[in-house]
Amino acid sequence: EMQTITGAGAKVESVSCNFRKSPCFAKKIKCPSECPLKSSSDPNAKICYLDCASPVCKAECKYHKPNCNGRGSACLDPRFVGADGIVFYFHGRSNEHFTLVSDQNLQINARFIGLRPEGRTRDYTWIQALGILFESHKFIVEATKATTWNGEIDHLKFSYNGEELQIPQGYLSTWEIAQKKISVERTSSMNSVVVNVQGVVEIYVNVVPVTKEDSRIHNYQIPDNDCFAHLEVQFKFYDLSSKVEGVLGRTYQPDFENPAKLGVAMPVVGGEDKYRTTSLLSTDCGACLFAGNGEDFEKKNSVIEYGMMDCRGVSNSGNGIVCKR
Repeated sequence: EMQTITGAGAKVESVSCNFRKSPCFAKKIKCPSECPLKSSSDPNAKICYLDCASPVCKAECKYHKPNCNGRGSACLDPRFVGADGIVFYFHGRSNEHFTLVSDQNLQINARFIGLRPEGRTRDYTWIQALGILFESHKFIVEATKATTWNGEIDHLKFSYNGEELQIPQGYLSTWEIAQKKISVERTSSMNSVVVNVQGVVEIYVNVVPVTKEDSRIHNYQIPDNDCFAHLEVQFKFYDLSSKVEGVLGRTYQPDFENPAKLGVAMPVVGGEDKYRTTSLLSTDCGACLFAGNGEDFEKKNSVIEYGMMDCRGVSNSGNGIVCKR
């Protein structure tokens, strides 16, 4: 990567997009002076970022964590912000799986956890895990169960094609498979990562508990033996078709009209039956589009030039490399 030294001696980095479909492919874009670096040892600092889907190709500053008020986010007891910027809630059911996004080359399912206090007609739910399918690959990121929350313990668990991944704790510790089709980078020493499926989706993930205060305000009646550690996520998509489906995916259809009623404090949208899958990695929902064999995807993307990763890491069961930056 290019680096420029400014008159004051401060380093300014450049960012680029390395998949051919991006309007910014192979361009080197200088970072703004407000956030001259692509990474920072301070996880709360803004970093330099290039939106590879934008025709403008201008570097911008952003935080390395999900923005729960930003488009493509899913936080809280799932509170979604669609592509249209409209907030809606989808409750699903505890211990069931629902499709957030289904397209021909990408499927993202969520496992919901929750509880139903006495006298309530439905479950309170949170997203505990994501199952991501692309080509013939399967990736899972999940929040591990915690009785009480301790921010000094990592509550993230990962698996790739059925094998558990050990991603060393530490800010900017990275795992990626050799052809860079998928990578995971820790955006703080624990409990926060960005998952990048090259040219398809970037997912910012954070693990948080349901706090006693949240429980009191919303009357969740959280028990003493489970703080319902769950995921806050924000998606950035690069390759969706106009037919994309899913609880969140459908909001990316060009002619989508959001059923969420404006002016309602908590607009709840349905679709449980349409988007329910039998497991975290299954594509059997009524509206699912995922082709799964990866052939079309491979053909479309065969022109991409992948560089091998240069790092003296530890081999990870032969299917990846774990590296410390």
